[in-house]
Amino acid sequence: MRGFLASSIGVATAAALALPLALPTTALAETAPVTPAGSTRSLPLVPLGPAADRSPGVPGMSASPRLPETRGLAAREVETFSLVGVVWDDVSTQLNGRVQVRTRSAATSAWSDWQDVETHNGEHAADLDTAERGSGRVRGSTAPLWVGESNGIEVRVQAETDTREISAKLPSGLRIELVDPGATGRDATDGKNGSPSLGDGDDKGELTLLPGMTMAMTESSSVNVPMAPLGAHEITALGKADSTADAVLADSALAGAPYIGPRPRIVTRKGWGADESLRESGFVYTNTVKAAFVHHTASGNNYACKDAPAVIRSLYRYHVVSSGWRDIGYNFAVDKCGTVYEGRAGGVAKPVLGAHTMGFNTDSMGVAVIGSFTNTAPPKAAVDAVARLTAWKLGLFGRDPRAKTTLKSGGGNLYPKGRNVSMNVISGHRDGFATECPGRLLYGQLPPTRTSSARLQGRP
Repeated sequence: MRGFLASSIGVATAAALALPLALPTTALAETAPVTPAGSTRSLPLVPLGPAADRSPGVPGMSASPRLPETRGLAAREVETFSLVGVVWDDVSTQLNGRVQVRTRSAATSAWSDWQDVETHNGEHAADLDTAERGSGRVRGSTAPLWVGESNGIEVRVQAETDTREISAKLPSGLRIELVDPGATGRDATDGKNGSPSLGDGDDKGELTLLPGMTMAMTESSSVNVPMAPLGAHEITALGKADSTADAVLADSALAGAPYIGPRPRIVTRKGWGADESLRESGFVYTNTVKAAFVHHTASGNNYACKDAPAVIRSLYRYHVVSSGWRDIGYNFAVDKCGTVYEGRAGGVAKPVLGAHTMGFNTDSMGVAVIGSFTNTAPPKAAVDAVARLTAWKLGLFGRDPRAKTTLKSGGGNLYPKGRNVSMNVISGHRDGFATECPGRLLYGQLPPTRTSSARLQGRP
């Protein structure tokens, strides 16, 4: 693996443009301050009393005198939030139980029904021996749940009980995370003001920050130059013939290869309003991209497409602030209307190491369709977008979406560490880890997606 932490950013163009660790004082002085958007509030979950003391009608909660361990939070008013999840101290400890929440709408003051929060138990995470996993900040976490703008919360977490009425123990340090995505985070710079400006005329190739952009924002945006200008909100779509040049940015020797699909339109991190001060600085890469793992976010389908950037900002906050990851785990996200979004920072054309499929993050990419698709069919627009994205990105690394590839397991609950495993080039999360992800109905769309992706590459 070529994994390394970049202490400076190389802009992969024919003439590389180096971004220094510290910009000139004059450049920094000209930069308008950027206020980070959003917030995260963490509330501890406490032991709950007997069943008689609890709110009635909680589905699945036992009324037996021999109650399993139950923790939660009584109904209360809180500051506005839009996404919830439960975290705990030890990432290696599993949460064997049922997590449920109900929330109060900030718009109507009406309480929702009880909603299940999907437990993850390690399936979306960095690989075991990576620096990200060993940072000391990583915590156990459930899937996030998008609830929309809310100002009230009630939580129930009940341990599983087996047939002998023996209750599992809940992890220590359980707490509910209430995430407010904040505003868009956009500023006066819209990416239409030309290319990044150079320094003072010497040969250092230094970049001057654009108005309203921090160093971290510049770092994140610069790795997508020249596909988009510094500070751009999107990377425009290209036809198949023009997309082959993107292989240069991918550090691939395949520039001009015939089987690179047309580049889709991609909303950049700046476009969806990423607070770049949250993530770790620098980027981590692998050697190549052999496979694409398709996921669903398991965050529910109760969002409008206009809300997708806010959902992604919330997922980002939950992954970094609540779960302790270095950045959002997925390399790309796709909303129900088929819009593609840049995920983990490092350059959309590059082999960025993600934290999406524990054991198989190396030499792969993770594409998450925003929503839950176990019982709900994924929209055609989203499935088509996955085909377009994989045709382009896998094509940059010479991969046939219909083929098989071999990945080495980094350790997980399906394959021991070090085992070479044959995978489809387009696989579902469940192919590398024992999980329901990406939901059975989205998983069932992968065979035609492989065919569509290969056709977009122009393969016979």
